[in-house]
Amino acid sequence: MSATAMGLLAGLILGLVAVFGGFDAFLIVALLGAAGLVVGRIIEGKLDVGALFGRSNDRR
Repeated sequence: MSATAMGLLAGLILGLVAVFGGFDAFLIVALLGAAGLVVGRIIEGKLDVGALFGRSNDRR
């Protein structure tokens, strides 16, 4: 699934949560979605955690 389709799906889900669950539920879903995105990027190897904290995996 493309990034555009995933973004559209996430937006639709967040919109439904905002309509039916209120603003508090919207914030909770948005924060958990962001956390899931970060974990997924780390597992796929597309996000280097060491680079975020100033450490690199490259040894010279």
